[in-house]
Amino acid sequence: MYSDFDREVGEARVEQERQSRVTEVRAKLVRAGTLECVDCGCTISLARREAYEAATRCAECQTDFEREVYCR
Repeated sequence: MYSDFDREVGEARVEQERQSRVTEVRAKLVRAGTLECVDCGCTISLARREAYEAATRCAECQTDFEREVYCR
């Protein structure tokens, strides 16, 4: 039979493993960029994807987007 301590340790381990998996999935989602620009459809350069893994726009479209949003 398991003691309360054993049960608590087991529950803590399960929670720690769950949190670890959640953190891992969140990190993958953050890195989940795309190979093609969502605006123009061109391939996003390797240098841009290495600099910002979650990029969804090529450098040119990102520049245009930021000008529209921030320079109004």
